Amino acid sequence: MSALLLAATARADEPQTKHKVCNAPAAECERAIRSMAAGRRYFGALVEELNPGLRITTIASESPAQRGGLGEGDRIMIVNGHQLVRGDIKEFRRIVSEARETGWLSFLVQRGGILKRVEVRLEPFSKAQIDKMVAQHMAEAHPQSANTTQPQP
Repeated sequence: MSALLLAATARADEPQTKHKVCNAPAAECERAIRSMAAGRRYFGALVEELNPGLRITTIASESPAQRGGLGEGDRIMIVNGHQLVRGDIKEFRRIVSEARETGWLSFLVQRGGILKRVEVRLEPFSKAQIDKMVAQHMAEAHPQSANTTQPQP
């Protein structure tokens, strides 16, 4: 089971296969997405549950997870002092959410049988990433408006 954890930029690169229904006006959606994402810190990786534990499956390019040195396939052992050897996605999300205040995640991961400490500084979404999220939502949920919505300066 994979879960997207604060990595909207990774999803923006996925092929569009079906349209989602959104009942809100396109302009309202754009304002809401920009408002929610502005200043919000993100991690930038996909994590999957093992039986037991967690493993990083995908790292978004130019993300905090990549800059911090996490790698695809890393098994998460500890995050911010919380043992996750038998942890689940819900517990991991809670830890990441709590870390938004300090902006730091301290990992102990197992990579190739060796334990490695990795520090990740959560970063706010860039304007380009927010523009990409808006464009993705418009293409999926407001296809009639997707070509007319312009990124805000």
